[in-house]
Amino acid sequence: MPDGFGDVLAVFGVGVLSALVPLVNIEAYLGVRGAVASVESMWLLGFVAALGQMIGKVVWYYLGATSLNWAWVRKKVETPKAQARLETWRRRTHDRPVVAGGLVFLSAFSGFPPFAIVAVVAGQLRMQVVLFFVLGLAGRWLRFALVLGGAEWLSKTVG
Repeated sequence: MPDGFGDVLAVFGVGVLSALVPLVNIEAYLGVRGAVASVESMWLLGFVAALGQMIGKVVWYYLGATSLNWAWVRKKVETPKAQARLETWRRRTHDRPVVAGGLVFLSAFSGFPPFAIVAVVAGQLRMQVVLFFVLGLAGRWLRFALVLGGAEWLSKTVG
């Protein structure tokens, strides 16, 4: 393995932490790591960071899925209009899994709309968790590999 186990474990840990605590920025961590240290395995570290992120995002997914059972949330969505809107969006995501999956991938890759919000909404809409995880993982992996590679390239070009 090109990078030490400690490096891989640190990237994974920061990935999980950054998914759960919005103040921890995985892109900044990876950017600094890519700029100051040789990234011998950009794809491996990108994957490990993405895996950590997705484990954290699944927590947000399940919080979204269970939030409709919380009294104060249920009170907000118990009106017929809110119930109809929620059901419409559930039907849309189930009838068009490619569109829903595309949105998850796009958000995971680009950060727009914010992926933490997409994770919660995906849970509320009961999107298939495997579809959410796999497409989120792919989008995050590409994003983080680009951050690592771009930071290393920039540091070599400027430095």
